Amino acid sequence: MKLGTAAALVASLSMIPAANALDQNLPAYQPVPGISGQIRSVGSDTLNEDMELWAKGFNERYPDAKIIVEGKGSATAPPALLDGSSQFGPMSRSMNGDESAAFQKKYGYKASDFAVAYDALAVYVNKDNPIKCLTLEQVDRIFSARRLGSGGRSIDTWGDAGLTGEWAAQPIAMYGRNEISGTYELFREQVMYSGEFRPEVKQQPGSEDVVSKVASDKFAIGYSGIGYKTDGVRAVPLAVSFGRECYDTSAESTYAGKYPVSRFLYIYLNKKPNEPIDPLRREFIKYILSKDGQAQTEKSGFYPITNEIRESELKRLGLSTPEN
Repeated sequence: MKLGTAAALVASLSMIPAANALDQNLPAYQPVPGISGQIRSVGSDTLNEDMELWAKGFNERYPDAKIIVEGKGSATAPPALLDGSSQFGPMSRSMNGDESAAFQKKYGYKASDFAVAYDALAVYVNKDNPIKCLTLEQVDRIFSARRLGSGGRSIDTWGDAGLTGEWAAQPIAMYGRNEISGTYELFREQVMYSGEFRPEVKQQPGSEDVVSKVASDKFAIGYSGIGYKTDGVRAVPLAVSFGRECYDTSAESTYAGKYPVSRFLYIYLNKKPNEPIDPLRREFIKYILSKDGQAQTEKSGFYPITNEIRESELKRLGLSTPEN
Protein backbone atom coordinates (compact mmCIF):
# COMPACT_ATOMS: atom_id res chain seq x y z
CA MET A 1 0.00 0.00 0.00
CA LYS A 2 1.37 3.44 -0.91
CA LEU A 3 2.28 5.73 1.99
CA GLY A 4 -0.06 8.45 0.79
CA THR A 5 -2.96 6.03 0.71
CA ALA A 6 -2.13 4.73 4.18
CA ALA A 7 -1.93 8.28 5.55
CA ALA A 8 -5.34 9.08 4.10
CA LEU A 9 -6.79 5.96 5.72
CA VAL A 10 -5.36 6.91 9.11
CA ALA A 11 -6.81 10.43 8.81
CA SER A 12 -10.28 9.06 8.17
CA LEU A 13 -10.23 7.04 11.39
CA SER A 14 -10.93 10.22 13.34
CA MET A 15 -14.42 10.15 11.85
CA ILE A 16 -15.41 7.29 14.19
CA PRO A 17 -17.13 8.46 17.40
CA ALA A 18 -15.06 7.39 20.42
CA ALA A 19 -18.08 5.96 22.20
CA ASN A 20 -19.00 3.68 19.31
CA ALA A 21 -16.17 2.08 17.37
CA LEU A 22 -18.44 0.63 14.66
CA ASP A 23 -19.15 3.33 12.08
CA GLN A 24 -22.93 3.45 11.78
CA ASN A 25 -22.58 4.77 8.22
CA LEU A 26 -21.31 1.37 7.08
CA PRO A 27 -24.06 -0.25 4.98
CA ALA A 28 -25.43 -3.70 5.74
CA TYR A 29 -24.37 -6.43 3.34
CA GLN A 30 -26.89 -7.23 0.60
CA PRO A 31 -26.63 -10.83 -0.71
CA VAL A 32 -26.84 -11.48 -4.44
CA PRO A 33 -27.96 -14.65 -6.24
CA GLY A 34 -25.73 -17.29 -7.80
CA ILE A 35 -22.67 -17.20 -5.53
CA SER A 36 -20.93 -20.56 -5.09
CA GLY A 37 -17.50 -22.17 -5.20
CA GLN A 38 -14.44 -22.50 -3.01
CA ILE A 39 -11.51 -20.19 -2.32
CA ARG A 40 -8.54 -20.41 0.03
CA SER A 41 -6.98 -17.85 2.35
CA VAL A 42 -3.37 -18.27 3.55
CA GLY A 43 -1.52 -15.78 5.71
CA SER A 44 -1.63 -13.81 8.95
CA ASP A 45 -2.14 -15.49 12.30
CA THR A 46 -3.28 -12.13 13.69
CA LEU A 47 -6.18 -12.07 11.24
CA ASN A 48 -6.97 -15.76 11.54
CA GLU A 49 -9.95 -15.39 13.89
CA ASP A 50 -11.37 -12.57 11.78
CA MET A 51 -11.01 -14.61 8.59
CA GLU A 52 -12.80 -17.53 10.23
CA LEU A 53 -15.61 -15.28 11.47
CA TRP A 54 -15.96 -13.67 8.04
CA ALA A 55 -15.91 -17.07 6.33
CA LYS A 56 -18.61 -18.38 8.69
CA GLY A 57 -20.83 -15.33 8.21
CA PHE A 58 -20.37 -15.48 4.45
CA ASN A 59 -21.18 -19.20 4.34
CA GLU A 60 -24.39 -18.58 6.28
CA ARG A 61 -25.48 -16.29 3.45
CA TYR A 62 -24.09 -18.52 0.71
CA PRO A 63 -24.31 -22.23 1.69
CA ASP A 64 -22.72 -23.23 -1.63
CA ALA A 65 -19.64 -21.06 -1.02
CA LYS A 66 -16.69 -22.21 1.09
CA ILE A 67 -13.73 -20.19 2.35
CA ILE A 68 -10.81 -22.32 3.61
CA VAL A 69 -8.66 -20.41 6.11
CA GLU A 70 -5.05 -21.09 7.10
CA GLY A 71 -3.28 -18.61 9.38
CA LYS A 72 0.35 -19.28 10.30
CA GLY A 73 1.95 -15.90 9.65
CA SER A 74 2.00 -12.96 7.24
CA ALA A 75 5.15 -14.23 5.51
CA THR A 76 3.19 -17.24 4.24
CA ALA A 77 0.74 -15.05 2.29
CA PRO A 78 2.95 -13.77 -0.59
CA PRO A 79 4.29 -17.24 -1.63
CA ALA A 80 0.76 -18.70 -1.62
CA LEU A 81 -0.53 -15.85 -3.79
CA LEU A 82 2.53 -16.17 -6.02
CA ASP A 83 2.01 -19.86 -6.78
CA GLY A 84 -1.76 -19.57 -6.95
CA SER A 85 -2.46 -21.92 -4.03
CA SER A 86 -4.52 -19.20 -2.34
CA GLN A 87 -6.84 -16.47 -3.55
CA PHE A 88 -6.54 -14.24 -0.45
CA GLY A 89 -3.45 -13.35 1.57
CA PRO A 90 -4.22 -11.73 4.94
CA MET A 91 -1.25 -9.76 6.29
CA SER A 92 -0.67 -7.78 9.47
CA ARG A 93 1.92 -5.68 7.63
CA SER A 94 2.42 -4.45 4.08
CA MET A 95 4.26 -6.62 1.58
CA ASN A 96 7.97 -5.86 1.65
CA GLY A 97 9.98 -4.91 -1.43
CA ASP A 98 11.18 -8.41 -2.23
CA GLU A 99 7.71 -9.93 -1.89
CA SER A 100 6.14 -7.25 -4.06
CA ALA A 101 8.90 -7.50 -6.68
CA ALA A 102 8.59 -11.30 -6.93
CA PHE A 103 4.85 -11.02 -7.54
CA GLN A 104 5.27 -8.28 -10.15
CA LYS A 105 8.03 -10.22 -11.92
CA LYS A 106 5.77 -13.25 -12.34
CA TYR A 107 2.49 -11.52 -13.21
CA GLY A 108 3.55 -8.19 -14.68
CA TYR A 109 1.52 -6.15 -12.19
CA LYS A 110 1.48 -5.57 -8.43
CA ALA A 111 -0.63 -7.52 -5.96
CA SER A 112 -3.76 -5.63 -4.86
CA ASP A 113 -4.68 -5.10 -1.22
CA PHE A 114 -7.42 -3.63 0.93
CA ALA A 115 -7.54 -2.60 4.59
CA VAL A 116 -9.91 -4.69 6.71
CA ALA A 117 -9.27 -3.60 10.33
CA TYR A 118 -7.18 -1.39 12.60
CA ASP A 119 -5.03 -2.73 15.43
CA ALA A 120 -3.17 -1.52 18.49
CA LEU A 121 -0.02 -3.63 18.71
CA ALA A 122 -0.13 -4.16 22.45
CA VAL A 123 2.65 -4.78 24.97
CA TYR A 124 1.18 -7.26 27.45
CA VAL A 125 2.10 -8.02 31.05
CA ASN A 126 0.50 -10.40 33.52
CA LYS A 127 -2.72 -9.09 35.07
CA ASP A 128 -1.00 -8.85 38.47
CA ASN A 129 1.84 -6.67 37.19
CA PRO A 130 1.47 -3.11 38.61
CA ILE A 131 3.58 -1.32 35.95
CA LYS A 132 1.65 1.83 34.99
CA CYS A 133 3.45 2.90 31.83
CA LEU A 134 6.42 2.07 29.62
CA THR A 135 8.16 4.27 27.09
CA LEU A 136 9.14 2.98 23.67
CA GLU A 137 12.77 3.36 24.78
CA GLN A 138 12.12 1.04 27.72
CA VAL A 139 10.39 -1.53 25.53
CA ASP A 140 13.36 -1.41 23.15
CA ARG A 141 15.75 -1.93 26.06
CA ILE A 142 13.71 -4.94 27.21
CA PHE A 143 13.44 -6.75 23.88
CA SER A 144 16.32 -5.55 21.72
CA ALA A 145 19.82 -7.04 21.55
CA ARG A 146 21.43 -3.82 20.29
CA ARG A 147 19.01 -1.12 21.53
CA LEU A 148 19.33 0.99 18.38
CA GLY A 149 16.38 3.18 19.30
CA SER A 150 17.22 3.79 22.93
CA GLY A 151 20.89 3.30 23.69
CA GLY A 152 21.89 2.61 27.25
CA ARG A 153 21.97 -0.75 28.93
CA SER A 154 19.39 -3.47 28.68
CA ILE A 155 16.45 -3.72 31.06
CA ASP A 156 16.73 -7.16 32.65
CA THR A 157 14.59 -6.99 35.79
CA TRP A 158 11.31 -5.36 36.70
CA GLY A 159 13.30 -3.15 39.06
CA ASP A 160 15.20 -1.84 36.01
CA ALA A 161 11.79 -0.93 34.57
CA GLY A 162 10.83 1.01 37.69
CA LEU A 163 9.02 -1.48 39.94
CA THR A 164 9.89 -1.87 43.63
CA GLY A 165 9.30 -4.36 46.43
CA GLU A 166 8.92 -8.02 45.49
CA TRP A 167 9.08 -7.14 41.79
CA ALA A 168 12.40 -5.31 41.80
CA ALA A 169 14.77 -8.31 41.63
CA GLN A 170 12.58 -10.46 39.36
CA PRO A 171 14.01 -11.14 35.87
CA ILE A 172 11.70 -10.21 32.98
CA ALA A 173 10.59 -13.24 30.94
CA MET A 174 10.14 -12.15 27.32
CA TYR A 175 7.76 -13.68 24.76
CA GLY A 176 7.21 -12.75 21.11
CA ARG A 177 6.14 -14.02 17.72
CA ASN A 178 8.23 -16.08 15.31
CA GLU A 179 10.03 -14.72 12.26
CA ILE A 180 7.28 -15.49 9.72
CA SER A 181 4.92 -13.20 11.62
CA GLY A 182 4.00 -9.73 10.42
CA THR A 183 3.62 -8.79 14.08
CA TYR A 184 7.27 -9.78 14.66
CA GLU A 185 8.41 -7.65 11.72
CA LEU A 186 6.30 -4.61 12.60
CA PHE A 187 7.30 -4.65 16.27
CA ARG A 188 10.95 -4.93 15.24
CA GLU A 189 10.61 -1.98 12.85
CA GLN A 190 8.44 0.38 14.92
CA VAL A 191 9.83 -0.28 18.39
CA MET A 192 13.37 -1.59 17.83
CA TYR A 193 14.49 0.51 14.82
CA SER A 194 14.84 -2.73 12.83
CA GLY A 195 17.28 -4.11 15.40
CA GLU A 196 17.51 -7.75 16.42
CA PHE A 197 15.66 -9.41 19.27
CA ARG A 198 17.55 -10.63 22.29
CA PRO A 199 18.15 -14.40 22.17
CA GLU A 200 16.26 -14.69 25.47
CA VAL A 201 12.98 -13.74 23.77
CA LYS A 202 10.96 -16.95 23.52
CA GLN A 203 9.38 -17.05 20.04
CA GLN A 204 5.84 -18.39 19.79
CA PRO A 205 4.01 -19.78 16.72
CA GLY A 206 0.86 -17.70 17.28
CA SER A 207 -0.41 -14.51 18.88
CA GLU A 208 -2.67 -16.48 21.19
CA ASP A 209 0.38 -18.43 22.41
CA VAL A 210 2.20 -15.21 23.34
CA VAL A 211 -0.73 -13.96 25.40
CA SER A 212 -1.20 -17.37 27.04
CA LYS A 213 2.46 -17.47 28.12
CA VAL A 214 2.26 -13.99 29.63
CA ALA A 215 -0.98 -14.87 31.42
CA SER A 216 0.66 -17.92 33.02
CA ASP A 217 3.91 -16.19 34.01
CA LYS A 218 3.65 -13.45 36.63
CA PHE A 219 6.91 -11.81 35.57
CA ALA A 220 6.47 -12.04 31.79
CA ILE A 221 6.06 -9.50 29.02
CA GLY A 222 5.05 -10.02 25.39
CA TYR A 223 3.56 -8.29 22.37
CA SER A 224 0.55 -9.12 20.19
CA GLY A 225 -2.47 -7.60 18.49
CA ILE A 226 -5.17 -6.10 20.71
CA GLY A 227 -7.67 -8.68 19.45
CA TYR A 228 -5.89 -11.36 21.50
CA LYS A 229 -6.26 -9.63 24.88
CA THR A 230 -7.62 -11.88 27.65
CA ASP A 231 -8.51 -11.47 31.32
CA GLY A 232 -5.14 -12.95 32.27
CA VAL A 233 -3.11 -10.08 30.84
CA ARG A 234 -3.01 -6.31 30.82
CA ALA A 235 -2.05 -4.06 27.90
CA VAL A 236 0.49 -1.55 29.25
CA PRO A 237 -0.05 2.12 28.29
CA LEU A 238 2.87 3.40 26.21
CA ALA A 239 4.57 6.77 25.82
CA VAL A 240 6.69 7.82 22.85
CA SER A 241 9.51 8.94 25.17
CA PHE A 242 10.28 9.93 28.77
CA GLY A 243 8.25 12.92 29.90
CA ARG A 244 5.56 12.33 27.28
CA GLU A 245 2.02 11.28 28.10
CA CYS A 246 1.15 7.59 28.24
CA TYR A 247 -1.76 6.32 26.16
CA ASP A 248 -3.69 3.08 26.45
CA THR A 249 -4.80 0.72 23.69
CA SER A 250 -8.43 1.88 23.69
CA ALA A 251 -10.21 2.48 20.40
CA GLU A 252 -10.26 6.20 21.19
CA SER A 253 -6.48 6.43 21.70
CA THR A 254 -5.71 4.17 18.74
CA TYR A 255 -8.00 5.89 16.24
CA ALA A 256 -6.66 9.28 17.32
CA GLY A 257 -3.08 8.15 16.66
CA LYS A 258 -2.08 8.74 20.29
CA TYR A 259 -1.24 5.12 21.09
CA PRO A 260 2.21 4.91 19.46
CA VAL A 261 2.24 1.38 17.98
CA SER A 262 -0.69 0.81 15.66
CA ARG A 263 -1.30 -0.61 12.19
CA PHE A 264 -3.82 -1.47 9.52
CA LEU A 265 -4.49 -5.14 8.83
CA TYR A 266 -4.74 -6.06 5.13
CA ILE A 267 -5.85 -8.72 2.72
CA TYR A 268 -3.86 -9.12 -0.50
CA LEU A 269 -5.13 -10.68 -3.72
CA ASN A 270 -4.18 -11.27 -7.31
CA LYS A 271 -6.28 -8.90 -9.42
CA LYS A 272 -5.51 -8.26 -13.07
CA PRO A 273 -5.61 -4.54 -13.92
CA ASN A 274 -8.75 -3.36 -15.70
CA GLU A 275 -10.42 -6.76 -15.26
CA PRO A 276 -13.33 -7.38 -12.87
CA ILE A 277 -12.90 -9.56 -9.79
CA ASP A 278 -14.77 -12.87 -10.04
CA PRO A 279 -18.18 -12.92 -8.25
CA LEU A 280 -17.14 -15.12 -5.32
CA ARG A 281 -14.13 -13.02 -4.33
CA ARG A 282 -16.04 -9.81 -5.10
CA GLU A 283 -18.88 -10.64 -2.72
CA PHE A 284 -16.57 -11.87 0.03
CA ILE A 285 -14.67 -8.55 -0.12
CA LYS A 286 -17.92 -6.59 -0.02
CA TYR A 287 -19.13 -8.68 2.93
CA ILE A 288 -15.90 -8.10 4.92
CA LEU A 289 -16.12 -4.34 4.38
CA SER A 290 -19.84 -4.09 5.17
CA LYS A 291 -21.38 -3.32 8.56
CA ASP A 292 -21.99 -7.07 8.99
CA GLY A 293 -18.34 -7.91 8.37
CA GLN A 294 -16.97 -5.06 10.45
CA ALA A 295 -19.24 -6.03 13.35
CA GLN A 296 -17.35 -9.34 13.30
CA THR A 297 -14.09 -7.37 13.39
CA GLU A 298 -15.28 -5.61 16.51
CA LYS A 299 -16.39 -8.94 18.00
CA SER A 300 -12.90 -10.36 17.54
CA GLY A 301 -11.39 -7.48 19.53
CA PHE A 302 -9.87 -5.44 16.69
CA TYR A 303 -11.06 -2.01 15.59
CA PRO A 304 -13.37 -1.60 12.58
CA ILE A 305 -12.63 0.60 9.59
CA THR A 306 -14.73 3.64 8.71
CA ASN A 307 -17.22 3.84 5.87
CA GLU A 308 -14.88 6.38 4.26
CA ILE A 309 -12.12 3.76 4.22
CA ARG A 310 -14.57 1.16 2.92
CA GLU A 311 -15.55 3.39 0.00
CA SER A 312 -11.90 4.16 -0.75
CA GLU A 313 -10.90 0.48 -0.76
CA LEU A 314 -13.83 -0.57 -2.96
CA LYS A 315 -12.93 2.18 -5.41
CA ARG A 316 -9.29 1.05 -5.56
CA LEU A 317 -10.46 -2.49 -6.31
CA GLY A 318 -12.88 -1.35 -8.98
CA LEU A 319 -15.91 -2.42 -6.96
CA SER A 320 -17.60 0.94 -6.51
CA THR A 321 -21.19 1.01 -7.75
CA PRO A 322 -24.18 3.23 -6.90
CA GLU A 323 -25.62 0.53 -4.61
CA ASN A 324 -22.34 0.18 -2.68
